Amino acid sequence: MVQARGRFAILVALVGISGFSQGMLLPLIAVLLEEQGVSSTINGLHATALYIGILIISPFLEPPLRKYGYKPIILFGGVIVFSSLFFFTLWESIWFWFVLRLLIGIGDNILHFGTQTWITTTTPEFKRGRSVAIYGLSFGLGFTVGPLMTPLAEINQALPFILSSVLCLLVWSLIFFVRNDFPVNEEVQVTTTKTTTRFKGAFKYSWIALLAPFTYGFLETALHSNFPVYAMRIGHEVTMISFIIPFFAAGSLISQIPLGILSDRVGRHKVLIFVLLGGTITFWVATFFEQSIIGLMITFAIAGMLVGSLYSLGVSFMTDLLPQSLLPAGNILCGVMFSLGSIAGPLFGGSFIDLFPNVSFFYIIITFTFAILILMFLKRPKPVN
Repeated sequence: MVQARGRFAILVALVGISGFSQGMLLPLIAVLLEEQGVSSTINGLHATALYIGILIISPFLEPPLRKYGYKPIILFGGVIVFSSLFFFTLWESIWFWFVLRLLIGIGDNILHFGTQTWITTTTPEFKRGRSVAIYGLSFGLGFTVGPLMTPLAEINQALPFILSSVLCLLVWSLIFFVRNDFPVNEEVQVTTTKTTTRFKGAFKYSWIALLAPFTYGFLETALHSNFPVYAMRIGHEVTMISFIIPFFAAGSLISQIPLGILSDRVGRHKVLIFVLLGGTITFWVATFFEQSIIGLMITFAIAGMLVGSLYSLGVSFMTDLLPQSLLPAGNILCGVMFSLGSIAGPLFGGSFIDLFPNVSFFYIIITFTFAILILMFLKRPKPVN
């Protein structure tokens, strides 16, 4: 069995493969459905299946974790992911694929929950920000590499699904080298009532930290789903738009670890205020460079370097605020808030574009991040002993 450092590396690799599967499916399924003549509305709704899956499974994750430990939970989530990826090759049906995307959302959330909780509960506070930043960096790298599988569908439609399934299986198998462990459990019994109480307690004491993953989900999906529509309406070509959006992810990859280390030194709350303020200003600046491809690339990169680390900073902040007995519930709530933000982003962004066609799309982003900034600035949270 591997030691603590080896376990951390394996858990980081697992979340990387989770990001890979999500990053691959978003553009790949969209392209395949577009080629089948599916409307853009249905295509967009189809993409919500993954986030619906995350929400469906979230309330049921804590009891089995406390009963069986981290390793069985991660194994189960991994099985769902790589088997669902392979099943895409069996039947070409929009509803069958919807169910498979939902299952991948369930499996990814199980895997995320197990790995994220294991890392946050076993990492010393003085290096927690760095460790969670590495965790977020791994997911981001996987999410960035995933779309590169899309061109393989031109060779054979089943090829990207088969290769990704095999890759997921290989990385998933590394968990067999890790010894099982259990979260701190101050209550012997695991019941629905006590689980609900832990969720309420975790939300009560860490809601300010949970705003960070909610905001990240909002930004990520709004920029990926709504900005291309707005950019096309103001005259940008699809090819150019496809070059702009990756700069946001690239910026986040650069800053994840430095911001994590900085948060270990000066505090998560201060860093969150800094990145939200910087991100709001950067998106405001972007309103002056909407017609410039270079200007948008630069502003997207700077914005990514700031708000692109909101998820990992939020997870670290949540861990600072809660006692270990509430960390499993807190990690579940991080996933729930991210999913809610991911669903809200395209809905509010799309409505804004329709209702205010002559107003810059970035103003919905500015308004949202500024509102979260005010809440973050007014709240002075204290850890629960």
